[in-house]
Amino acid sequence: MSDGVCAACRRSIDAAAKLCPYCGANPATGERFDTQAILQEVFQGKSLTRTENVLEYARQRQGIVIGISVAVVFVLLALLHQFVTARNDRSVSDAPPVPLTEIADIANQTGDATPAPLPPLDFQYGGRPEAMRTLIVEPGAIAPQPAQPAAPAQQPPPARPPQPQPR
Repeated sequence: MSDGVCAACRRSIDAAAKLCPYCGANPATGERFDTQAILQEVFQGKSLTRTENVLEYARQRQGIVIGISVAVVFVLLALLHQFVTARNDRSVSDAPPVPLTEIADIANQTGDATPAPLPPLDFQYGGRPEAMRTLIVEPGAIAPQPAQPAAPAQQPPPARPPQPQPR
């Protein structure tokens, strides 16, 4: 019955198959094989050391490992806080106390925050302070034309004396 039907389970399979994918039997004879023994013989498991075994366990259960790690870090921080608090309660410093206002009050501190005064700026503006007050603020504005001195009224050119004509 190698025409594409398994002799053991009667399902349609590929004609070239050496084992039935459904039941694991020989499709021609219907004889079943112990596939687990064959798999164990062919694919031998890798022997892991204790460290590799722990790492493999952690790799498979990442969520649990992360949760436990966060809890351990929290407990360590709480213990460190308790230790520092107890040590500060026991030990006394010989230095005089410093009021907190000297450390945190910004009004009493002088430093780099004060702005430097502007130096005197001497601009030459030709004696006309209006020229320095002209500001162009809006986009597309046209700068005012400088005032031109009034030109004297044009006088007609002086009359030329008649020139003698050649004879």
